[in-house]
Amino acid sequence: MSKNKSGIWSFFSSVQLAIVLLSLIAFFALIGTLVPQREAAGELAGRLSPALFSFLQKMQIFDLYHSVWFFLLSGLLAINIIICSLDRLPLAWRRFRMRPAPQNDDAFKNIPDENKFQSASDIQKAADAAAVLLRKKYRNVARTDAPGSVFLCAQKGRFSLFGVYIVHLSFLVLIAGAIIGSVFGIEGYVNIMEGEAVSAIQLRNDNQSLPLPFSVRCDKFSVEFYDSGAPKSFQSALTFLKDKQAVQSGKLLVNHPIVFDGFRFYQASYGAAPGGKATLSLLRSDGRRDVMNVGEGYTFELPGKEGSFQVLRVEENLMKMGPAIKVAVRSEKETVNFWVFQQLEKIKAMNPDIVRQVPMFNPGLFRPYTFTLLGLEEKYYTGLQVNRDPGTPVVGAAAVLLICGLLLVLFSYARQVFIRIDQVKDNVRISVTGRSYKNKPGLEQEVQYLLAQLKDNLEHSK
Repeated sequence: MSKNKSGIWSFFSSVQLAIVLLSLIAFFALIGTLVPQREAAGELAGRLSPALFSFLQKMQIFDLYHSVWFFLLSGLLAINIIICSLDRLPLAWRRFRMRPAPQNDDAFKNIPDENKFQSASDIQKAADAAAVLLRKKYRNVARTDAPGSVFLCAQKGRFSLFGVYIVHLSFLVLIAGAIIGSVFGIEGYVNIMEGEAVSAIQLRNDNQSLPLPFSVRCDKFSVEFYDSGAPKSFQSALTFLKDKQAVQSGKLLVNHPIVFDGFRFYQASYGAAPGGKATLSLLRSDGRRDVMNVGEGYTFELPGKEGSFQVLRVEENLMKMGPAIKVAVRSEKETVNFWVFQQLEKIKAMNPDIVRQVPMFNPGLFRPYTFTLLGLEEKYYTGLQVNRDPGTPVVGAAAVLLICGLLLVLFSYARQVFIRIDQVKDNVRISVTGRSYKNKPGLEQEVQYLLAQLKDNLEHSK
């Protein structure tokens, strides 16, 4: 049993497993980037065979970040990191607690000649100067006096031994944050008419409505178009209300979300709202003109009491011929239905006989009036994507841990320095060496610095 346990432990503590898991996660992340996810995957349905689309859907390829694959790989990576850390942490802890003995003959074996020099100074004076120098740069300075010799040692950067484990912890916290966001996060959407407010959103995962602890109002929606008619930019002016009081306002643009009360709002879409108003001109045969704003379903009496007028439909672009409204004029004799186009002259330029061919396109079909559509007052709705991710603070904490761990790993290292001072006739011989588990060139630079400083200090103390 212990053999089997040891084999399982070795499997999960291997670096090779971590590389494989990270590669698989990166591969699935690449697929999630290239393949449309969730609602956007519907665009692929028309380009793929139904069988292939159904298979990919069952494999959760269109929702990878909420899939079994994501949770399984994340869980295995977390287990691998935990076991790797537990397997190697005791050694790092022993090295952290280790206090070097100043009298360490092994440290001075076979040190190069450039790590030694002689001085005419007194042995005690040289030892005191060395101790002062060490205390300026290192911690845990220790000293041992022996007949004819003085040994000093110090160390620095012991906490860097845990840098890699802080990095490991950051990955675990990151995985926890991603899973918390995936399981407990909220993803929804809402359409808001200009001038109106909503206090609930529609959830994406299930067709349910989620009440919000506040209301959001669209004060104004604006859109700019290219000459081709394609939208150039669009934005929403939003106001957030609590207890019917405005708390926060701001402009919501594409890729510039607004955060309120833990919810993040994105500008996702827009559309023309039905029931927009039209500005209509009525020209009578005697030259008198009336201008009025009308909407779908609007009914009024004609100025000359010839009958009643009703707006049946308002179209933004009827048969690609531009804005138009359908009207019905009812008199005692008859009811006349016809269309009034805003761009009638352009339509006639392309087809001069259009009014004769289609009498319903004649804006003067009911005498003595000629109707003219001056323009449409379009009213839009703004489509917002609404998210709340409770894992965001956890992911932020993971980022801080990762930065701290990498700073320790990359810019700090544990090292010990040893200084030995021996009485040699009328002089003293000073030897300096060090020990480190990494960054040997950096340690050698520190040793040479200590040698140079000691030489300079002892020269000036004569």
